[in-house]
Amino acid sequence: MTTQPILAADEASPALDIYRQFRGLIVSGQLGANERLPTVRQTASDLGVAPGTAARAYKLLEQDGLVVTRTAAGTRVAASAAVLPGPVLRRIRDLVGEAVSVGAEPDDVVDVLRLVWRANVGAA
Repeated sequence: MTTQPILAADEASPALDIYRQFRGLIVSGQLGANERLPTVRQTASDLGVAPGTAARAYKLLEQDGLVVTRTAAGTRVAASAAVLPGPVLRRIRDLVGEAVSVGAEPDDVVDVLRLVWRANVGAA
């Protein structure tokens, strides 16, 4: 994707930590395309940092093409940065939640998903 951002020494720690946390969520697929990030104020409050620190982290994410910020829509994961579209990711989360609630084994769920996938691809 991109290289690590370069920050001044006084900015490096908290802003870079926030950047890395959100970058990890995006590139690992835990945040899908077009999913909204918390507001800068909410992130700052949640993490106990100044709003300017959270804003710098969001700016780094935007510079790397990981998020898009629009005034009315907030900051959202860029379509090009996400592993999966938001609706697919939400349905996977629902599937995992249901599987956990009935005590299904992860390997069984993955195996069945692969079989269903192959059946649907073969039928197309």
